[in-house]
Amino acid sequence: MRLATIDLGSTTVRLLVADVAGGRWRVVDADQRVTRLAEGLARSGRLSVAAADRTAAAVAEYVARARRASVDRLAIVATSAVREAANGDDFVAALARATGERVRVVSGAEEASLTLSGVLSGLDDRASSPAVTLVFDIGGGSTEYILATGGRAVAAVSLRLGVVDLAERYPFPAAVDWPRFRALQAEVAARLAAELPGQIRATAVDRLVGTAGTATTLAALDLGLATYEPQRVQGHVLSRAAVETLRARLGALTVGERAALPCLEPGRADLIVPGVAIVLATLDATGADALVVSDWGLREGIMVALSAGWS
Repeated sequence: MRLATIDLGSTTVRLLVADVAGGRWRVVDADQRVTRLAEGLARSGRLSVAAADRTAAAVAEYVARARRASVDRLAIVATSAVREAANGDDFVAALARATGERVRVVSGAEEASLTLSGVLSGLDDRASSPAVTLVFDIGGGSTEYILATGGRAVAAVSLRLGVVDLAERYPFPAAVDWPRFRALQAEVAARLAAELPGQIRATAVDRLVGTAGTATTLAALDLGLATYEPQRVQGHVLSRAAVETLRARLGALTVGERAALPCLEPGRADLIVPGVAIVLATLDATGADALVVSDWGLREGIMVALSAGWS
């Protein structure tokens, strides 16, 4: 069976088309585009016309690609920007009319569950997972934390803590002003201290796993990749020292110079700095000295669910 998923995120729209058989799949097509749907959302409470148009165009293109691939089923899943925006329902209705496809808006809990499924499937160790794993997914409009024991979620939270809002409030168009960066990281740390559930804060984790664009971009930079190689990023271990080195390297550059780095999409050039702040604050909050990077996440979790008959 040929299936397609479109992860309609707050920063990035991701496409995955795969042939699925016996619980495994072969990738037919995969792509992603930074559209920044959450741009201006924290300030206005609404999806802007420009951001909605950019995102709708990307989704429409991906739907067309899925149809050209003759998929049997397609799932479009929208996350925090759409579920939080006052005009999110209008955006979903317009997108459904334009594409002829249902757009499913998932809750924070559903998003966390799907992300965990995708991450553990990609690491290929669901049955033999370390006793306690904490997955975190840094997005444009939210960050999810999922605590799992033996591959099963035991606690999860979706925080309204996204890199788009942070980048808008703490812009660094030139080289990073370090006192302002410390203020940014202190804000993130305070949010985690106040909003992470007690069970997550109190549990000693055996493995911290980071997924989505910030973590995968940092891994690609740490590996020195000229072009993005998902198989090398998958499972890469980022030490605290490596993240701090990348913070210094990225912080010495202007936003234009960051955009010119290999494996750093231009639309992510201003988002990577607040992303680093969330990564470092998460290491502090968990007491971890490193994180495992997962190239698989929500998009792949949707594929797992779709292949199991999700509707």
